[in-house]
This record gives sequence, C-alpha cells and structure tokens, in this order.
Amino acid sequence: MDPRYEVLARNLVSHSTNLQPNEMVLLHAFDIPEKMTIALIRAVRERNAIPFVQVQSALLDRECVLNGTEEQFVASAHWEMERMQKMDAYIAIRGSRNVFENSDLPPEDMKLAMKSMKPVLDWRVKKTKWCILRWPSPSMAQQAKMSTETFEGFFFDACCMDYSRMVEGMNALEKRMIEADQVKITGHGTDLNFSLKGIPAVACGGTHNIPDGEVFSCPIKDSVEGVISFNTDTIYQGTSFSDISLKFKEGRIVEASASSNEQKLNEILDSDDGARFIGEFAIAFNPMIREPMLDILFDEKICGSFHFTPGQAYEEANNGNESQVHWDMVNIQREEWGGGEIWFDGELIRKDGIFVTDDLSKLNPEYLLNT
Repeated sequence: MDPRYEVLARNLVSHSTNLQPNEMVLLHAFDIPEKMTIALIRAVRERNAIPFVQVQSALLDRECVLNGTEEQFVASAHWEMERMQKMDAYIAIRGSRNVFENSDLPPEDMKLAMKSMKPVLDWRVKKTKWCILRWPSPSMAQQAKMSTETFEGFFFDACCMDYSRMVEGMNALEKRMIEADQVKITGHGTDLNFSLKGIPAVACGGTHNIPDGEVFSCPIKDSVEGVISFNTDTIYQGTSFSDISLKFKEGRIVEASASSNEQKLNEILDSDDGARFIGEFAIAFNPMIREPMLDILFDEKICGSFHFTPGQAYEEANNGNESQVHWDMVNIQREEWGGGEIWFDGELIRKDGIFVTDDLSKLNPEYLLNT
C-alpha cells in the first residue's frame, strides 16, 4: 500500500466528510486502483462508519449511454436514488484514462442521461456529506504537461496539503462577498458587472472538493451585464472548447462564441432555459495549482483565477436558477496570463491575481506557502 493512499483516505473521511460512527458512506470508485478503494474502506472502518462501494468504468458508461432509451435511464436513476437516499455521506474518486471518451456521444443521448440522473445529483449535494476528487493518471499528466511521476507528486501535494492555512483569509473573503453588492471584473476581453446583493457566500477549504481553495457566491440572476472572455480551455460533455466568449444582457447569455466547437457550445447552452444564466461566481486561490490541465476540479482552484458558471445554482448560494447544466469556465488573472482586476462596490480587492487588501492578503501564495 502506497502510504500516500492512506494519508489521502484518512483526510477524506476526517477533514472532508467528518464521518461519525454508524454513518453509511458510498465510496464511488471510478477507474481508480483497487488499493485506493481498499484504503478508503479501511479508513471508513477506522471511524466506525459503514462503507459501501460502487465501481464504475468510463468505457462501460459510454456504452450504456450510447443509444440508451428513456426507460433505461429512468430505471437506473430510480435504483440510484434508492441507494443514495440511504447514505449519510458520499466520497467519489474519479480516474480518467481518456478525457475525450464521451466526445462522440450523440448530444440527445447525453442530454437524456443527464436529465434522468439530475434528481440523484441534487439529493447527493443537498442531503449528504460529500467530497469528490480526481485520480492521477498518465492521461492527466499529459494534460498537465508533466511526467507521470512528477504529476503524481504534484497531485498528492495539492490534495494532502494543510487546508487550515486558508481559513483566516477564506473567512475574510467570504465576509466581503456576503456584504458586497456591485461586482466589476475587467481584463483582456472582459468588462463584466453584476450584483451579489443578498446572496450568501461559501468558503471552500477541502470539505467538498479535493483539491480545494475557493469562495463562491452567485450573481442575482438578471443582474449580469457585459462581456467575459475565458483564457483557459475547458472540457464539457467530453468536448474541448477554446477561447470562449460570452455576452450578457439582463443576466442572459445572448451571444456565445469559441475558437473551437462553437456550435456544440451553443447546443449545450440551449439545453434548457437556465443554461444561459449564471449559477455561480467563485474566486480561487490554491497556491499549489498554477496552470490549467483540462480538469475542472483542478482548474477551478488555480491561483489567481475566478470562474463564472452557466447553469444550475448551488442551494447554499442560490439565485433561483435551475438547469441540468453546471459548467465552470475559468479565467486566470495573473500578470503572465494577461492580468485583470476584481472590484467590490468600487474597491479594488484583487489585481493581476494578487489580493491587495490587508484582510485578504493571507490568501496570496507568499503567505499560504510560507505559513
């Protein structure tokens, strides 16, 4: 057993989900080594909780979705819901041998499958203690432009870091976001305005996603105005998109362009009425993650970035938007990526990826990496 497996497993059942005796937890093992699943089972039992295991494969999933029928998806969702309703917690580790595995699935098949499973997802998010993370693979190492060995080291460093270092700065940013009304974001191809008034904010330090390091809120649904350009590539439903640009009027995306797969971009945004409205705004600051790698659980935490999310809003910071889509799109504002500014109610809080106010300075890399 790699000792890093044991450290990670114990972090997930203690810090991330805080399992209590006799709680039932579903361990969702998606294309990961059996030994990591074993480490999770053992860690759960160390907490005197009860483990259940679901083993899944991207190749088998693809085959089930391809030409799947509504009857099949509805029945599957019914079984999944019955199981999820019995769980107190959910831990998912998701490997990926090929991030483009679903790129050639018919959009109508993907839409039907996602729509059927959405109630299960909603129950899991709203009713259980949950945590999700990726698993390192040669495919992910390629995406990160690293050797497999170097990427594994990076992965465990990022996932097993001491997230308590972030608490003071996160709480200060959470407070500012709760109190903020008008937000202005500027940068290359970006001039965006919206309101957060009355919307809660949530600090995330390793309790739901690993790796972590963000504070999220949500714009008032019809308040978003202007244009935003994203300088990182993104994958959604197995398709890669580059140079996405969105134009907003009264909260709605009225124009959407990309340098690749623009038609597919608009098809996804037309999935339902809520897909063209924003369901999340988040500011990220994980000092260990600096470059995009086409994996959103990492990319959305990039130091000096923010993400803006068409689709479903989270219940904890809810503007009322509902959709089967939740697509985190990332903009890096560090100077080497073109820079940018974030303003709250006329006060500059971050410039070129660096927090400039005293209360937020403890989220800058110099502090987080030297504490």
